[in-house]
Amino acid sequence: MCELYVKADPILYESRSRSIRICGVVTTLRLENQFWDILREMAEADGVATNQLIAKLHEEVMSYRGEVVNFASFLRVSCMRYLTQKRNSNVVPMSVAVVAQ
Repeated sequence: MCELYVKADPILYESRSRSIRICGVVTTLRLENQFWDILREMAEADGVATNQLIAKLHEEVMSYRGEVVNFASFLRVSCMRYLTQKRNSNVVPMSVAVVAQ
């Protein structure tokens, strides 16, 4: 079982930073490449750019929670929830619905 995880391509868990404008402020977000790939898939499913999706998720979580202590972790969890919903429904879920549930 461990071979499945241990033999993963190191590029997948290498992290990469991207500059993103959120609420008019440019910020840097650092995530592992695999999470960037999932965010891109989520954005494509919603018909928006990845940066637009991230800004929308930030806007919605701030509206719902009032704050987000660790936005990068929130995005990782959102990616995992997206994949879980996709697996369970065999339909690509709308990613912005991840925040509301």
